[in-house]
Amino acid sequence: MSKSFYHFLMKYRHPEPKDEISRFANAAYEDHAFPKTSAQYHELSSYLELNGHYLDNMSVFDEAWDLYLISEG
Repeated sequence: MSKSFYHFLMKYRHPEPKDEISRFANAAYEDHAFPKTSAQYHELSSYLELNGHYLDNMSVFDEAWDLYLISEG
């Protein structure tokens, strides 16, 4: 994988988010402890399970992760 998940997710940042992935991207941007260099699913999901209070549901992360894998394919 050439770029981190965080780098990928940032393309979904939006000043007026209209979907869950955009809200996730905005919140991750504000989360200064987010593992910005990681491309490892388990590292990211573990972090979000412990610290991702801004995610209503981990399925949002899973959906974003699937998009990330497709983009990096």
